[in-house]
Amino acid sequence: MKLRPLTPIAAIAFAALCATSAATHAADNNQNNASQATIQRTVDAAIQPLMAKDGVHGMAVGVIVAGQPYVFNYGVASTETGKPVTQDTLFEIGSVSKTFTATLASYAQVSGKLSLSDKTSQYLPSLQGSPFGNVRLVNLGTHTPGVLPLQVPDEIQNDEQFLHYLKAWKPGCVPGTCRTYSNPGIGTLGLITAKSMGEAFTPLMQQRLFPALGLKSSYIDVPAARMPDYAQGYKKDGAPIRVAPGVLSAEAYGVKTTATDLTRFLQANMNLVQVDGNWQRAITATHTGYFTAGVMTQDLIWEQYAYPVTLKTLLEGNSTAMAMKATPVTAIKPPLAPQQDVWINKTGSTNGFGTYVAFIPGKQLGIVMLANKNVSIEDRVTVAHRILTALAAGGAR
Repeated sequence: MKLRPLTPIAAIAFAALCATSAATHAADNNQNNASQATIQRTVDAAIQPLMAKDGVHGMAVGVIVAGQPYVFNYGVASTETGKPVTQDTLFEIGSVSKTFTATLASYAQVSGKLSLSDKTSQYLPSLQGSPFGNVRLVNLGTHTPGVLPLQVPDEIQNDEQFLHYLKAWKPGCVPGTCRTYSNPGIGTLGLITAKSMGEAFTPLMQQRLFPALGLKSSYIDVPAARMPDYAQGYKKDGAPIRVAPGVLSAEAYGVKTTATDLTRFLQANMNLVQVDGNWQRAITATHTGYFTAGVMTQDLIWEQYAYPVTLKTLLEGNSTAMAMKATPVTAIKPPLAPQQDVWINKTGSTNGFGTYVAFIPGKQLGIVMLANKNVSIEDRVTVAHRILTALAAGGAR
């Protein structure tokens, strides 16, 4: 059979997919090159089959090993242009955005602007006397306000309509007794946090939080100058798509960032980079355990498991059932202080992108996976567990 030559664009895409590169390595120059090569082989061996299996055009993967960050890029940011994924490529991170919202809320608490024990009506006076007005902020950040829908209802087009919706809301369980994963819950916490700090949410993120953490390529509204770096997302049928703005989208799933920035964010979560003291306290406080929910502990948005943890347990905790069904919870009293020997993770998805982040503070080990396709969560978690298990066992030596 005679093979037809690849078109120029296809050739670029094929070459970019097959040739992985260490786009960023922020360790000292005297870092052992053999160690980095071993890390890359470990990541390549897991990521390349995933991309082939799920038809992913482009990925960026960051790992933290012994506290040091490494970023590896695969494939293309766009099949139309053939532009390869680089250290500058921006990906939608979906619900991993919620961890940034939680960090901002925690910072507001550290700064004395709010307390997570406050009721929502303290900041949203129109809800006084309503069931939702009695919900505490900590319940918004732990998916335990008493059953909210996964998404803001389609008929709601602005914040005013959303507040009318909350005014009429009736709980499906007593707040703090069941967990239902929800964009409106964390979205409301973001809205309240911004009100408490006297600024709009998006400027707070882009002008205060991101710079404070040393994140140089993280946005909610991607500026025109960075649009060429914004990866094209792809639906399961291959159609191109990017996320559209909506009510509370910025607070719940609106962040676009690079693997380098997101890896630094994980380093900050493990206290491995220098940030302002109040911001560091705020970040660490998001790892406080408030509820047990099935096999996991629910922190402020983050989800954690005792380490070492089996793949079976991680798949159960990150399952569709945990996201879509009400799960009974038990409050941890007093709340569990941040732990070291834990696996902390969060998934994120939009229609065209899939993200997974996980880190183990006591091991100074973590992973960031960014794809321009909504890869199944099972595949993401499985591959991440494989990589971190190998690296923890000495794959970096």
